[in-house]
Amino acid sequence: MIPAKRTAVGRPGDDLAVRAGPGLPHGLVLPATELEEQFARSSGPGGQKVNTSDTKVQLRYAVGESTALDDRQRARALVRLGDRFPDGVVLIIASEHRSQHQNRVAARQRLASLMREALAPPPPARRATRPTRSSQRRRLQAKRIRSQTKAARGRVRPDE
Repeated sequence: MIPAKRTAVGRPGDDLAVRAGPGLPHGLVLPATELEEQFARSSGPGGQKVNTSDTKVQLRYAVGESTALDDRQRARALVRLGDRFPDGVVLIIASEHRSQHQNRVAARQRLASLMREALAPPPPARRATRPTRSSQRRRLQAKRIRSQTKAARGRVRPDE
């Protein structure tokens, strides 16, 4: 018999701070009330403790319903994360550590870095440039030399 997962909604002191970066000049704070954590039994290392403790952490964050993001940020995040999380709810699973606390920290760090990447503005478009005249000359000269090398590889004919 597998017990049901325990669910916890964050406490006020558990707000998640996202460092400042591109698109987030002052950083971001995700309120703990918008983060939902579920704990379950984890596979992997831990010996007999694995069978008795809920160390795996599933962290959910509803981007579409977040009050921490303004409309522009919310739209950008939904577009950037849409293919990975189609319903607008980000799900992070951490079970690589033996303790629940370490898995909570790992899941929160992954969510913070994911949100920082999702909220970053797109890179500027590449401006097409023309090759310089000397680079065109060098390319054509290299092609001529290569052509002569290949032409010299013809079949050897005995003198007639």
